[in-house]
Amino acid sequence: MTDRHHLLVHGQTFAAVGDRGDISGYRGGSAPDGMFVRDARHLSRWQLTVDGAVPETLTPVADGDTARCVLVPRGGRDEPPACTLFREQAVGDASFVESLRVTSNRPVPTTVRLAVMADADFADQFELRSDHRTYPKAGAVRSRQVLGHGVEFVYRRGEWRSVTSVTAEPRPDAVEETGTGARRLVWTVELAPHGTAELVLRVIARPHGDRRALRVPRSPAAVQEHLIAREGAFMEGVAFPSGWPELAAACARGLADLAALQVPATGPDGEELRVPAAGAPWFLTLLGRDALLTSLFALPYRPGLAAATLPALAATQATRAGADEVAQPGKIVHEVRHGELAHFGQVPYRRYYGSVDATPLFLVLLGAYTEHTGDTALARRLEPHARAAVGWMLDHGGLTSRGYLVYRADRGGLANQNWKDSPGAICSADGTRPHGPVTAAGAQGYAYDALRRTAWLARTVWQDGTYAELLEQAAGDLRDRFQRDFWMPERSFPALALDGRGDRVDALASDAGHLLWSGLLDKEYGELVGRRLLEPDFFSGWGVRTLAAGQPAYHPLSYHRGSVWPHDNALIALGLARYGLHDEARAVAHGLVDAASVTGHRLPEVLAGYGRDTHPEPVPYPHACVRESRSASAPLALLTAVGGA
Repeated sequence: MTDRHHLLVHGQTFAAVGDRGDISGYRGGSAPDGMFVRDARHLSRWQLTVDGAVPETLTPVADGDTARCVLVPRGGRDEPPACTLFREQAVGDASFVESLRVTSNRPVPTTVRLAVMADADFADQFELRSDHRTYPKAGAVRSRQVLGHGVEFVYRRGEWRSVTSVTAEPRPDAVEETGTGARRLVWTVELAPHGTAELVLRVIARPHGDRRALRVPRSPAAVQEHLIAREGAFMEGVAFPSGWPELAAACARGLADLAALQVPATGPDGEELRVPAAGAPWFLTLLGRDALLTSLFALPYRPGLAAATLPALAATQATRAGADEVAQPGKIVHEVRHGELAHFGQVPYRRYYGSVDATPLFLVLLGAYTEHTGDTALARRLEPHARAAVGWMLDHGGLTSRGYLVYRADRGGLANQNWKDSPGAICSADGTRPHGPVTAAGAQGYAYDALRRTAWLARTVWQDGTYAELLEQAAGDLRDRFQRDFWMPERSFPALALDGRGDRVDALASDAGHLLWSGLLDKEYGELVGRRLLEPDFFSGWGVRTLAAGQPAYHPLSYHRGSVWPHDNALIALGLARYGLHDEARAVAHGLVDAASVTGHRLPEVLAGYGRDTHPEPVPYPHACVRESRSASAPLALLTAVGGA
């Protein structure tokens, strides 16, 4: 495709449209194309023609919460266009709405034939990834039915049923077949001299199992009003730093994105919740690690995120073992999916537990939330879930038997199950991948913090001093073991991981900064690590690289082996501040805020690792999520770490 994609996001719904506002039905690749709800594409084609031809673009769609563009019929310099089309689109909850205004440029009556070709292929998101996998769908049937004001598309496969309805005001003059399964809605519009006419088209998606009575927005302007009100409510009461306007703008932009990224979830008692989705486009769903870190970053400013995330994850906590889902009793879920392929077990992600660190982070957030808010009711309510999570860490997680949290590659899911979860992300300096079970450094820091915070809960909230002593002893032992086994004295830096034989995986990686955040390192080691992370091979000027440059494994455009992740840097900044390295924390914060200032104050999921000394603007990573909850909340973490300095 030559069109850029523009992303419109509203909870579990997003639409990716091109520069003209069209959707082409493209399949495969790193960028989506269409309108998606709950992991399925409910609108796969949406193409406007004027008098039978694709119009030309005067003003392409720009990034924003609504998509606006200006189009004209194709013509030449000697024949000015007969009309101009002003197109505006927005997404609501399981809905898409377009306003199409046509203005005549002629002093005489003019007739214009408008048509919108629409289709819904109901493709699962996993079918549209660029991994070239195919999934059989025996018995699947698609059908179309003309309605009074449009057309309805229906998909059935066994008990699975999804529907997309397209309606218009005024109603189309005709709904035509195209020979491809798509349908063409057609209007013959009579325009007075320099007159204007307007069409409003509405799309409503009904994913399988969604029985809510949905209201389709009356117009894109109504959606915009709703978004502005919701974003305003989300920012209300947050004190932005007056002395650092760029950080204030990044915090405001991040909070606005977090407002749009809220998705529904259910608590242990069936209560309805709204939690931060991981990111758009591919991860508009609950991911344990992402929701937990987002809630931790936002905790001083928006504790309601933690108050929703914790019970939502408690409700999905594993209670039994399951090999396909990598489930074990007490483990916190990594990913929840609602799509067709997950429903039929063709991908393992309906509830997938392939994460070594979501469980300790659940305990960290529960302790931090209780300490920050003084609300002990949630900790009392979730006590059984917290004890089960500790039980997982000690038993299945490996703390008792191996001394550390350990994971093994999952053939059907993720090879790596720490935050750097791409294949090859955990490696030696020369790029060699470890063999056998992996003991990732950062996860041990989370486990240490989880044990300490849960011990505090046991002593102060649950009134169980014996359990508290057990956890405090386990935390102290973990700290001693870690500094013995992971510290590389010849490099004055901790190893990225241990392999199955206990040998150090010696890449110099940003995960060491997570150990500062969790407080696992002694002060002397922590100060060495903190200063090392700000040396030029690590610090690009925009942030700390995931892997220090100069190592054979380094690549500035690798997902986890040389790129710069805002949330990674937010944890590093918090850790630097914890160890009293305030100048270093400010350097990290200024780099990230400067990067955000170049991109409308929005931090992407990840940036390329090129240095600021040779590239005066941050280089985008080509496959980054456009909106990501951890990156959206990262400026709030920077504000916590350094204030308005």
